[in-house]
Amino acid sequence: MNKFILTVSCKSTRGIVAAISGYLAEQGCNIIDSSQFDDLGTGRFFMRISFISEEGAGRETLEKGFAPIAEKFAMEAEMRDANERMKVLLMVSRFGHCLNDLLYRWKIGALPIDIVGVVSNHFDYQKVVVNHDIPFHHIKVRKENKPQAEARLMEIVEQSEAELIVLARYMQVLSDPLCKKMSGKIINIHHSFLPSFKGANPYKQAYERGVKLIGATAHYVTADLDEGPIIEQDIARITHAQSAEDYVSIGRDVESQVLARAVHAHIHRRCFINGNRVVVFPPSPGSYASERMG
Repeated sequence: MNKFILTVSCKSTRGIVAAISGYLAEQGCNIIDSSQFDDLGTGRFFMRISFISEEGAGRETLEKGFAPIAEKFAMEAEMRDANERMKVLLMVSRFGHCLNDLLYRWKIGALPIDIVGVVSNHFDYQKVVVNHDIPFHHIKVRKENKPQAEARLMEIVEQSEAELIVLARYMQVLSDPLCKKMSGKIINIHHSFLPSFKGANPYKQAYERGVKLIGATAHYVTADLDEGPIIEQDIARITHAQSAEDYVSIGRDVESQVLARAVHAHIHRRCFINGNRVVVFPPSPGSYASERMG
C-alpha cells in the first residue's frame, strides 16, 4: 500500500472536505489522519490529509484525477509520497550547536531528511560535516562579493535539488532577491530578545538587565530581517542566581530544540504560510515521538 500526504490551501467555501474525502474514497484510499483550519479572518482554508492507497494507485494517477477538484476550488494543492525524504541544505557560521543537534537527530532517525550538503562562510565545522559523509561547501562572503557568493549558493541548491534551506545560526544576511526566490523554503533560528537586545552579545545584555525568560524563534526567511512568519517558539525560565554564561548555554539548548521542531513540522508538510502567520498542524501518528526527542 502506498502512503501519501495531500496538502491544500484555498478560499474557504462549502463542499471542500466532501469533495476531497469523496474523491479519495472513490479511488480506494483510506484516510488515516486529517487536519484542517478555516481562518475566518482571512477567508482561507487549509487542510492536510495523510492517506493510504489500498488499491495501489500511484501518485501520478491520483494527482491526475484530483486536478479537476483542485481547479474547481482554485486550490494550491500538493500530493507527496509520505516516505519520500525532503532534501535539505544546512548553513552555519561559527556557532555549531544547532548544526550538531540537527546532525544528531538526522543520524538517529529522529529527523527523516536527506542532508544534501552544508554551506558555511567559515571552515570551523568542515571536519564534523565531512565525518558524516556530507558534502561541505565553503563560500566566503564579503560585502564586495555577495552577489557572486549567493550565485554560488543557488548553484549548490539547484545541483543538490535542495527543497529546504535551514540557517542553523548562519550569520550572513541573505539578499531580498534570494529571499523572494526561495520564499517559504528557508527557515532561520534566532533568540527571542529582539527587538530589545540587538547586535553583539544579546545574552550578556539580557543578563545585565535581569531578564527572567530566555526564548528562541524559528521562522521563514523574508526580506524583512528576522521578521518572517513564525513557525515555532519556546522559552526557558531562569533566575537571578544564574550567570551570563548560563544564559548562553540555556539559550543554545532552546534554539536547538525550537529549530529542530520547526524543521520537523516543515518536512512533514504541516506548515502553511497564511499571510504574516503560519498555520502549523499537530504531528500525525507515528511522528510525534521523534519530534519530542531530546
